[in-house]
Amino acid sequence: MASASTSTQAPAQAGKSTQPLVAQGDWTKNLVQLAKTAELKKYALTLQLQSAHILSAHATLEQKLRSIQDLKEQKNKLDSERARLLNCLREVNEDRDKTDMMEAQLNNECAELRARIQQITEGEYATAKRDVDALRAELGQPPLPSLQATLEEKSQQYLQERRLGAEQNNKRAVDEVMLDGAPATSAKRPRGRPKGSKNRGSKVPGGGGQAPEAVPV
Repeated sequence: MASASTSTQAPAQAGKSTQPLVAQGDWTKNLVQLAKTAELKKYALTLQLQSAHILSAHATLEQKLRSIQDLKEQKNKLDSERARLLNCLREVNEDRDKTDMMEAQLNNECAELRARIQQITEGEYATAKRDVDALRAELGQPPLPSLQATLEEKSQQYLQERRLGAEQNNKRAVDEVMLDGAPATSAKRPRGRPKGSKNRGSKVPGGGGQAPEAVPV
């Protein structure tokens, strides 16, 4: 009998274990919720990654914009400097044109003076010198020095004056440098009562001492 009972219980337990599981509640909704949650996490991770890329690109953009602003400021400074230098160049060119005109004018004046000197030397001067030398020869006097000798003497005198003037200027410059390098001595009277003035000031004038100094108010 024991074996029979056990044999009847075994098929019952086997039938009970092979019984299908039945889901409790709305399981399809839960599966959909789980799928959407997984998808949300995936999209959230992608969004976070793209946001990091955007922030990094935005920081780089701001740095580039600051660099562009710095370059614009530097360009403005360079433009100002270029305008100043161009203005200076224009002034230099104008001054150079003026000096060229003055040089041409002086060259023309020098040419006119040379022509005038040549004309006087060969004309009136030659006649007058010939007459003077003839009269001096009759009087037993030596002839006058030639014009070239006179000009050379004047040139030597001019160069000597220039040399002396340059030496004086150099000496004056050296003296000024030495004076500038020497320590400055103060000629101001020291403030306060001088030493021994207390005893000397108490003496009466006429008694062999000095008169007391006036006290500044």
